[in-house]
Amino acid sequence: MSLDWIYYAISWILLAWHSVWDAIGVPDTAVLGTNWSWILAIFFLVVTVRVILFPVFVKQIKSQRAMQALQPQVKALQEKHKGDRETLQKEMMELYRKEKANPLMGCLPMFLQIPVFLGLFHVLRRLNPDRGEGAKTLYGWTVSQFDSASVATLFTAPIAGKFGSTAEELARLGANGTTVKIMAGVLVLVMMGTTYLTSRQMILKTGWAEDPQQRMIQRLMLYGIPLSLLISGAIFPIGVIIYWVTNNLFTLGQQQWVLRKFPPPVTATSKPGTSGRNGAQPAKTRGLLGRSKPAPTPPQPAAPKVAGPKPGAKPVNPKKGRPAKRKG
Repeated sequence: MSLDWIYYAISWILLAWHSVWDAIGVPDTAVLGTNWSWILAIFFLVVTVRVILFPVFVKQIKSQRAMQALQPQVKALQEKHKGDRETLQKEMMELYRKEKANPLMGCLPMFLQIPVFLGLFHVLRRLNPDRGEGAKTLYGWTVSQFDSASVATLFTAPIAGKFGSTAEELARLGANGTTVKIMAGVLVLVMMGTTYLTSRQMILKTGWAEDPQQRMIQRLMLYGIPLSLLISGAIFPIGVIIYWVTNNLFTLGQQQWVLRKFPPPVTATSKPGTSGRNGAQPAKTRGLLGRSKPAPTPPQPAAPKVAGPKPGAKPVNPKKGRPAKRKG
C-alpha cells in the first residue's frame, strides 16, 4: 500500500504554514541560529492535526468515562469468575458491547497520529541539499522550498539532523556533530518526559482500571512508551522530535481543560478523600506531578447560643430544684 497520499498531505500542510509565516514577514534566514518560519510551520502542523482529531479526542474521553462507570460491574465479574479467565473475558466483552464501551478507544487518538508522524519522518529524512531537482520537487515541493528546509536549523542544529547522524550525513547538512547530538539529546529527554506526563495526567484523574488488560495498557502507556523513546529517539530527525514535543504539550493543555470542565465522576469503588489505585479519584485532588494537595478543613459547627435572662426578670437560682443531700 502506497503512503504517498500521506506524504503529499503532510507536505501540503507544512508548506502552507511556511508560506503564511513568509507572507507575514517572519524571516526565512536564521535568527539566534533558528529558522523560525520552519519551526512555526511544524508547530502549526500539530495544531492543524489536533483540530482535525478533536472529535476523536472527545470520543476518547467519553469512552474512558464509560469504562470508569463500569468498574464496579467489572469487579463483580472478576469475583464471580475468579479462576475462569475464559468466561471472565467473554462476560466482560459482552458487558462492553452492551454498554457501548470500547476499551481500545483510549489509544485511538495516538494510533491515528502514527501516519502523520511517519509522513513527517519521511519528508524530513529526505532533506538533503545534494539531491537532484527531480527528487526535490516530489510531494509538491519547489526547489527553493526544499533547499530552504534542508538548511533550516534550531539553535544551529539542522531539523533534518538526528542524534545518530553519520559523519557523512552531517557533512551534507553542514552541521556540527556535537551540536546536533546535544540538541537532539535534550529534545529526546523532553519528549520522554512530556510523553510520561500526558499518560500520568489522565491516569491520576480517571484512576487505574479494574480490568487487568486495561491496567496493562495503562502501564504500557505510562512507562513502556516513554522508555522506548530513549532508543528510537536516536533515529528521529530533530524536526520530528519538535513535532512530538509540541503535540505532547498540546495534549497536556487539552486534557487539563477537558478534565477541569468535565471532571470524572466518583464511582462506588472510590470514596471522596481517598486515593487508592482502584476506581476514579475525585477531580483536583492531585497535581500534574502527583503531589497531594491538602484537603480543605471542614467548617467547625457553631456553639449553641444560650439565651440570656430577659430585662427585669428575677435571677435563676441554679441550686433550686436539686434534691437535698442526705446526711449520713
